[in-house]
Amino acid sequence: MYNGRVTVGGPADVHDLGRLIISKVAVGPYDNNAYLLRCRDTGAQVLVDAAAEPGRLMDLIGPEGISLIVTTHRHRDHWQALQEVKDLTGAPTAAHVDDMAGIEVPTDVVIRDGESIAVGDCRLEAIHLVGHTPGSIALLYDDPDGPPHLITGDCLFPGGVGKTNDPEAFDSLYGDVVTRLFDRLPDETWVYPGHGNDTTIGAERPHLEEWRERGW
Repeated sequence: MYNGRVTVGGPADVHDLGRLIISKVAVGPYDNNAYLLRCRDTGAQVLVDAAAEPGRLMDLIGPEGISLIVTTHRHRDHWQALQEVKDLTGAPTAAHVDDMAGIEVPTDVVIRDGESIAVGDCRLEAIHLVGHTPGSIALLYDDPDGPPHLITGDCLFPGGVGKTNDPEAFDSLYGDVVTRLFDRLPDETWVYPGHGNDTTIGAERPHLEEWRERGW
């Protein structure tokens, strides 16, 4: 049974949602999570955050290849293997318009808030969240057969929002996370962060006021 607990050097954990299969692996010195999304009906695959260890990522991808590599935000630890994976797969790269200048690998597909990203017959919605970086995105899969699933990059973790550099950035990120995620999504929504273990919207919701008061 999937629990989302992975370790660097360990095996991937696979969450089979029926139409979409999400494989999670931890890579690199910063314990980054990378996610491979596979459409069951078509076999199409998308990689989210080519963070490190291109060889392990290629083992995860397998011979079927990928149609796209999405980077959730511009911080280097989330795209250290991006050029290698792009070269090996030929897949285009994608990032939000406000972060693409901070990613040294050129962005082929420019993402804007609310746009749809195809994984075969499945669709992800890009949700722009400002504060950790100017162009951070979360990726929402609104599963027609169950609760939503949300890849949050470094914007939402178990226990709080992502790191910010000043009170203004915290206010921006906290506000976006509350209004664009918690106010919209049900408690059953599964959250896949950029580092560490998974969580749910419901597990984190009781702590929102605590986060606001502490300012991180």
